[in-house]
Amino acid sequence: MKETASEGGKLVDESPRWPVYGTELILDLHECDASKFTRQGIENFFESLCELIDMERCDLHFWDDVGVPVDEQQTDPKTNGTSAVQFILTSTIVVHTLELLKTVYVNVFSCKAYDIDAAAKFVAAWFGSGDWTANVVTRR
Repeated sequence: MKETASEGGKLVDESPRWPVYGTELILDLHECDASKFTRQGIENFFESLCELIDMERCDLHFWDDVGVPVDEQQTDPKTNGTSAVQFILTSTIVVHTLELLKTVYVNVFSCKAYDIDAAAKFVAAWFGSGDWTANVVTRR
């Protein structure tokens, strides 16, 4: 068994003992176009991304301040925005938008293979990100 220390000092087993189950693309996008952070914009994003990476869309759920009284809406920059989960046949795509920070966090996880590079570039372009990073996790 080959082990390497990851950030935080935890050991990660890099041996191919278990077959690859799926891949998770984790994106942090900054300097984004906040006009894309609407429910309709996010739904259009899911439709386009799923078409690009050939994923079958299932249920879509939103979490935001739509319909919430003004005095109960989120004002903290870390919670003011829209979160959405697009269930796909092979797992999920999750989006967290933060309007005041012009930031978006996206996770694309699927047990079905997809073009990670194309997905990452598409997501960054869709949200107009001026600065973004991507990490990929192989799930076993």
